[in-house]
Amino acid sequence: MNNQNYVNYQRIAEAIDYLQQHFKQQPNLDEVAEKVNLSPFHFQRMFTDWAGVSPKKFLQYISIEHAKQMLKEKQVTVSDAAYETGLSGTSRLHDLFVNIEGMTPGEFKNGGEKLSINYSFAESPFGNIIVASTQKGICHMAFAENETDGLAVLKNHFPKAEFQQMVDLIQQNALYIFTHDWQKLDKIKLHLKGTDFQLKVWKALLNIPFGCLTTYGNIASKIEKPSASRAVGTAIGSNPVAFLIPCHRVIQTSGNMGGYMWGSTRKTAIIGWEAAKTKISI
Repeated sequence: MNNQNYVNYQRIAEAIDYLQQHFKQQPNLDEVAEKVNLSPFHFQRMFTDWAGVSPKKFLQYISIEHAKQMLKEKQVTVSDAAYETGLSGTSRLHDLFVNIEGMTPGEFKNGGEKLSINYSFAESPFGNIIVASTQKGICHMAFAENETDGLAVLKNHFPKAEFQQMVDLIQQNALYIFTHDWQKLDKIKLHLKGTDFQLKVWKALLNIPFGCLTTYGNIASKIEKPSASRAVGTAIGSNPVAFLIPCHRVIQTSGNMGGYMWGSTRKTAIIGWEAAKTKISI
């Protein structure tokens, strides 16, 4: 899995770490390029290829002030966000194409007994991932630096299921979300193991428009549990499907990015990438 795309992402992640720590000083291109051991020219080109915008623009998107501005000004409806993004290319609202189906009580309780699960490993702009599916839809997708550890997490979630390493059409369609025009994709179906409360929280996450952010408190209000912000945070933290269920779009009320199961640097990278893609399409 030591592909060039992943190597590039690691360098971009290192640059993002540096930008996060020093955004108030607005470091210039030469400074950041030096930190990742690249020439300014090579770094500018690599970063722009990855994010679609220059490092300077990306710095603006990942700053705390930008996060606060998005919280204040970008709380728009899905239809408004669709209009703003033009519903084109990678800025298309993939949330409109994702449906969640909860597993039956029996499947939920018995650890996936009698479930047949296909899984495979793939690349994404944010690192390597493991994606798994039942005959009904995607049941698991997670960033996995190590294939052995990634598979162990999947098997721990479904200890009694039968597993086969195989790429199927359900997985392929889900992975196209990173690279294809979403308007041309079939609807993505998720087949998830979770409590009723968790499923409500995960469904609420799908209504956060692409390129926008919200808070834990707002999600609690959306599911009509305004005093359950902490429980909402726990449910968000147990999201079994990275990116497709956009838990990365939930940040703290203060504007701080907050935690993320797959690392705060990756969360920042995804938020900045989505913001950049949205800006490109306007």
